[in-house]
Amino acid sequence: MSISHLAEDTAALRKARGAFFTPAPLSRFIAQWALRSATDRMLEPSAGDAEFMVAAAHRLRELAGDESAIMVDGVEIHPPSAAAGERRVRQAGAQARMRVADFFDVAPEPHFDAVIGNPPYIRYQDFTGTSRAKAQRAALAAGVALTGLASSWAAFTVHASQFLKTGGRLGLVLPAELLSVNYAAPVRSYLFSAFASIDLVLFEQQVFPEAEAEVVLLLAEGYGQGPAHFASFSHTRDAQTLESMPEEPQPWVPLSTAGKWTANQVSGRVSADVDALRRSGTFAELAQWGETTLGTVTGNNRFFALSPQQVQELGLRGEDTVLLSPPGSAHLRGLELTTEDLQRLGSAGGATHLFCPPENPTGGAAEYIRVGERSAVHKGYKCRTRRIWYRPPLMDPADLLLTYMNADTVRLVGNPAQARHLNSVHGLYLAPEHQRLGRAVLAVAALNSVTLLDAETVGRTYGGGILKMEPREADRWLVPSPRTVAACAPRLKAIRTEVAELLSEGDLSMAVARVDAIILPAAGLADEDRVHEIRQARHALATRRAVRGGSRGRR
Repeated sequence: MSISHLAEDTAALRKARGAFFTPAPLSRFIAQWALRSATDRMLEPSAGDAEFMVAAAHRLRELAGDESAIMVDGVEIHPPSAAAGERRVRQAGAQARMRVADFFDVAPEPHFDAVIGNPPYIRYQDFTGTSRAKAQRAALAAGVALTGLASSWAAFTVHASQFLKTGGRLGLVLPAELLSVNYAAPVRSYLFSAFASIDLVLFEQQVFPEAEAEVVLLLAEGYGQGPAHFASFSHTRDAQTLESMPEEPQPWVPLSTAGKWTANQVSGRVSADVDALRRSGTFAELAQWGETTLGTVTGNNRFFALSPQQVQELGLRGEDTVLLSPPGSAHLRGLELTTEDLQRLGSAGGATHLFCPPENPTGGAAEYIRVGERSAVHKGYKCRTRRIWYRPPLMDPADLLLTYMNADTVRLVGNPAQARHLNSVHGLYLAPEHQRLGRAVLAVAALNSVTLLDAETVGRTYGGGILKMEPREADRWLVPSPRTVAACAPRLKAIRTEVAELLSEGDLSMAVARVDAIILPAAGLADEDRVHEIRQARHALATRRAVRGGSRGRR
């Protein structure tokens, strides 16, 4: 919608306060759902220029069917937006009771039949100081303890519900983070406990491209009459198709209300098959194999990550650098990273060396450190907080590397080159009893349809359709158990070369099919129809992720 009437309100200022204005079909849909009677009282708690208040005014006028006075309530922190919102409500034939305030400063008044709106979306990096403290206190007053990683919408959702009467309805546009991120776990539990029913609407395409974040509609009903025993999920293409959603909502019962809600997008039979593999011990969480850790944070990759040519030009000696898996993970799409791979990457200009000289460097290393100091590299936060700024922390080379940001799927890659890794990938350090087996064939075994499907539900999706896997999520990632891999090891070794060739040709599907034929029957899943359903479920999730991200991605 146009906001040209707020000439002084720039896009940068709106982003800073988390304001992304809502398409009219979306606010209209929520108002139609939330308001059932002409006497319903509604509140838009982050009103902006009152898109939801206007939609509510039209809805209440429709329900009244006469010239009765219509009153709608709102709270807005930005005075010019609040004034513009009041004008828009009057133009819609209603009166606006607008309070100009920070919503977290407003004490809950449980007088409303419906609270609807689009909460501000401010990531935790920018949601700091007094604002975060107030938000956390507001959520805690409702019995919800949020971590410092929580974005603004999480506390906002909890606080907004406190303004509802018993039986009231909460209709919000929320980031899809609600479904998957760890910091939202207390919010997920709270919603199940506070409401009698929960409906969610998921979109195939991005609704707010400028926010680079996917959204869901939360439609929670029966405040104070919970707990809900299941959630219902609907899917639609975009805001314009909300009114004509073709499918019936699909009920879903979570294993844990705090757990991720992404598994709802998988059929009951597929979920049952995956759960059976977990319970049987033929598949296990990756944590059973070892520990997944973050990579080295240099503080300035351009300075510390060097190509072989740079190493030579700088006159660095062997003790001044260690072998490095170059920044990023585009080169980690096969089964392993070998010394030959590093040589090839280095010849092409890749940064295959990490600068980490002795404490008392001499020669070329000492001169390069002086270059860094003249460029103020040592004043960056990570560098200045180290005891010796030019020595980034080194961990032992990981047994396997695990890709962090993925267009297609998460990959486990062997590390026979014994390269160090940066924080653009993770390292898997195998438990001593699993090192020999894991180094030999775990990367192959992990290329099965069950593991790829679980990556889509355990990981999280970000703008651009990227699948992201944090270490704590990787710990819960379902892979073949050591028992299963040991039983299949000879056959996995036999297909290793073929699988590597298929991956080099970009044929992930065929590589996965070859691994499936060995791993899944050994795990007790031999029915081809059931395997096909699992493949289709993974394909559907990956496709939806890619479409929402605006690209088809690679599969």
